[in-house]
Amino acid sequence: MRTDVLTIMPAAVRRSLLKFGADLSLARRKRRLTSKMMAERIGVSKATYQKMEKGNAGTSLGVYAMAMFVLGFGELFAEIIDQSSDDQGLLLDAARVPKRVRVKPGPEAL
Repeated sequence: MRTDVLTIMPAAVRRSLLKFGADLSLARRKRRLTSKMMAERIGVSKATYQKMEKGNAGTSLGVYAMAMFVLGFGELFAEIIDQSSDDQGLLLDAARVPKRVRVKPGPEAL
């Protein structure tokens, strides 16, 4: 049985999707593009694009990425979870470094 995304989605995530949709709408209008024009450029229906502007959680990430590309934000997804700026990940890696390294005796040790 599949879990409905909206039933388990934290409020903060929902708010960020709503903001993203509103920002998407504003960026489109600043560029004087209609919803229909955006939908055609992205390759989706107008209804799907309108759901994106409402922050629909069921829209695929690829469609959002394509919308960002059309608006000129194409490289943004490459920077979102960039490993060099993942402070928590870097701390976790540092915590996992062993205090000592022991070599097991065997043919490779010689």
